[in-house]
Amino acid sequence: MKKPPAEVVASLLAVTTVLMVQLPYHLPVWAIFISWAGTFAMGGPTKANLKRIWPVLPIGSITGFLVVTGFKQASGYLSGTELLIAEMVILFCLNAGMMLLARLPGIGFIPGMFFGFASFFATMFGGFGPVPKDPFSALYIVIIMNAMGPAYAWITANFGAHHGVHEKDAPADHFEKPAKANAHGHAH
Repeated sequence: MKKPPAEVVASLLAVTTVLMVQLPYHLPVWAIFISWAGTFAMGGPTKANLKRIWPVLPIGSITGFLVVTGFKQASGYLSGTELLIAEMVILFCLNAGMMLLARLPGIGFIPGMFFGFASFFATMFGGFGPVPKDPFSALYIVIIMNAMGPAYAWITANFGAHHGVHEKDAPADHFEKPAKANAHGHAH
């Protein structure tokens, strides 16, 4: 059986997010698109890339959750300049800690951490989730939504027919070999 074009498969998957929005839970379906696109940006949904992105998405979301709850705790004791300084220290320490985790085997894909980190903040402050602006609700729902993105990327890649770019239609640098990325997502 001939596979449908990847554009059709991807668009059918995108349509499922419209159905999800109809649910009464105010789901942050855009978080699917963040990690879906991120999976393709890292080279596609290969087994190796899925093993790199899935573990780090929740690390970023959990770090965002800890930042928000840390800020809330600090605001109960401090105000004004003291609160501002405390928030800066909290963010610095948690962000640095998250990035330091990338030194551990199996969780070195820092861009994926930031996909989860940013998705948490957008979910939390955008009022998404079953309980809008609740940190716990935002955390669990964004972890689920981000996890779906790489799955959607895998479905797109495996059930859609891809066509090659014709050399005469491609930009001049299209056929240059991309720089290999290290474990942290940096090209070298």
